[in-house]
Amino acid sequence: MFKQIFLPIILVAAFITLVGLLTQGKFNSFLEKLPVSNNSNLKTIFIDDKEIKVEVAKTSEEKAKGLSNREKLDKNSGMIFVFDKDSKPIFWMKDTKIALDIVWINDDKVIGVEKNVQPEPGKKDNQLKKYSAPTKIDYVLEVNAGFSDKNNIKSGSTVQKLSDL
Repeated sequence: MFKQIFLPIILVAAFITLVGLLTQGKFNSFLEKLPVSNNSNLKTIFIDDKEIKVEVAKTSEEKAKGLSNREKLDKNSGMIFVFDKDSKPIFWMKDTKIALDIVWINDDKVIGVEKNVQPEPGKKDNQLKKYSAPTKIDYVLEVNAGFSDKNNIKSGSTVQKLSDL
């Protein structure tokens, strides 16, 4: 008798609660805090012999969001931004909460690393520091600050598995 009466009531209450959270946007903020490793868009690249799990940003929306509002980035992981050949994008730390290394990549080679780029909380968009590629690129990799030094990633390092992105 319990299952016939109370179980449907409990299920309806849970459904109403979930719908309420979704309509108020509270569930979305929970989903945004999930770690990068839960993303189905995760791929693997290698820089020299170092394996890195990367979340891929291809669309304008994915690139604009980047790693903003992330509380942490898993060890040996990052986000790779895919650009048209011979692009020269500009990056900033808008709404970014963690320090990063920005790795500029062209033709399967690292061409530069911007190390230990710090968040700039409270600054207006026009006050944020801008980071430009040293030359034309086709990929940009963001990883935890210090990752490049720890793994000896520098200009000339070879990047593999980019074709799988």
